[in-house]
Amino acid sequence: MLLLPLCGLALGLVIGVLSPVTIPPDYTKYCSVALLVALDAIMGGIRAYQEDHFDNSIFLSGFVVNMLAAVGLAYIGDRVGVDLYLAAVVAFGTRIFQNISIIRRHWLEKHKI
Repeated sequence: MLLLPLCGLALGLVIGVLSPVTIPPDYTKYCSVALLVALDAIMGGIRAYQEDHFDNSIFLSGFVVNMLAAVGLAYIGDRVGVDLYLAAVVAFGTRIFQNISIIRRHWLEKHKI
């Protein structure tokens, strides 16, 4: 079951790379923050699944709320002339690496490598 989210992530990355769509430079901050939130949600979902407490409503609501908060923070920062999107990058980047390390530990314990 863990393979399904990873396949979805890989498929999304392949479609994104092969797609001829370009993002205007004005929206790159928002897209980068949105991508980090999506990766954070995926890693958090995988971690919750490994810990046997995954809940689809928590996953989806966290994804949407975190996305709106991070993009809103980036937008407000643009309006006042401060790079507030960097706060979201640091926060979600940290969470992604924490979740990856926990996922790795769970996997190593399960497979005893």
